[in-house]
Amino acid sequence: MKQYRWRIVALLFFATTINYIDRQVLGLLKPIISEDISLSEAEYGYIVSAFQTAYAIGMLLAGRFIDKFGTRISYSIAIAVWSLAGCLHAAASNFFHLAAARFMLGIGESANFPAAIKTITEWFPKKERAFATGLFNSGSNIGAIVAPLIVTYITVEYGWREAFIVTGLLGFLWIIAWLVFYQVPTKAKGLSKEEFDYIHQDKSEEDVDDGQKKPWWNLFKRRTTLGICLARFVCDWPWWFFLFWTPDFLSKTFHMDLTAMQIPIVIIYIISDFGGIVGGYISSKMMRMGRTAAFSRFAGLLICALLVLPVSLIPSVKTLWIVIGIISLACFAHQGWAANIYTVVSDNYPKSQVATMTALAGFSGSMGGIIAASSVGLILEITNSYYVVFMVAAMTYVIAWLLLRLFVRYK
Repeated sequence: MKQYRWRIVALLFFATTINYIDRQVLGLLKPIISEDISLSEAEYGYIVSAFQTAYAIGMLLAGRFIDKFGTRISYSIAIAVWSLAGCLHAAASNFFHLAAARFMLGIGESANFPAAIKTITEWFPKKERAFATGLFNSGSNIGAIVAPLIVTYITVEYGWREAFIVTGLLGFLWIIAWLVFYQVPTKAKGLSKEEFDYIHQDKSEEDVDDGQKKPWWNLFKRRTTLGICLARFVCDWPWWFFLFWTPDFLSKTFHMDLTAMQIPIVIIYIISDFGGIVGGYISSKMMRMGRTAAFSRFAGLLICALLVLPVSLIPSVKTLWIVIGIISLACFAHQGWAANIYTVVSDNYPKSQVATMTALAGFSGSMGGIIAASSVGLILEITNSYYVVFMVAAMTYVIAWLLLRLFVRYK
């Protein structure tokens, strides 16, 4: 049997890599841009908020758009929007220009995961979806590792505006490859009948569309929808906390400067990159061994949730590399968690609603992240300590797992 479906995963991997490269450029170039166009700290904060707000709003719009018009066209439009937005950063001469470009970037990038998860649902049987999701999602960490290398070189050699243009153009190259190589399985010319039958081996009502158009608001009638959204609301924010606050924690606790932090941060990204692959593999392996989808997903999620618990010890640890190891383990676990919770959506919703549901769950996670970001800042300002934040972060995945067990019902 040919392995045509894994080419699709490769396309999704590169799309996700580009997604994370484009969103990181501004943060990497913040000191240079702030000096060049006189950007204040408060204005930079508003620009970040513009992206987060657009990303959340875009989630609600993108999912329904993708389910209605299909992944081939919708994904192309989304990447064209965010790539153009990335290039437009280069034309910015003040705060308002950057905020507008950042808002546009958030709208475009919000479609990446709904489109990717729907694509996985179209191209993979249930027993392979978690592993395939982990593979393409590893592009997020690769993007985080590659971005500093690309952006630093271009900025030093040519300037910060050119860095936005070059990274923005990557998306347009991807669109060409996507339109050339991608079709849904029923239209893919290089797909054998054997592999087509393998992809469509799941015949349950929830996995195969019955040809009827289901109103999107029917999602709210299901307790599974509530469970997934609550879980995402609770547990999405620790990932961003680990990434955005780790440099500050290392600086305050171990008195490290930016140069000294580079190796520890890269190590965290590299280790976390394997989390989605391993977490997805464990779940998919259980299904191949005969376990049900419900058992496999919940077991995979529980393992990941337990691996995050040691972060509660971080404020008491005085050794740098033990701290790095614990944070790396937590980020590894988050990526494994993400691979499985995305797959819970594709397991429980018809293909015509997967993008909409993924987007709704992503919106819930974004809302939790926005609230949590403000709360983390407030807690740190009041207590001048990371103790409470790490304690809460340690428990969130266990709480989210309990919510999933309470509300999600596999058929």
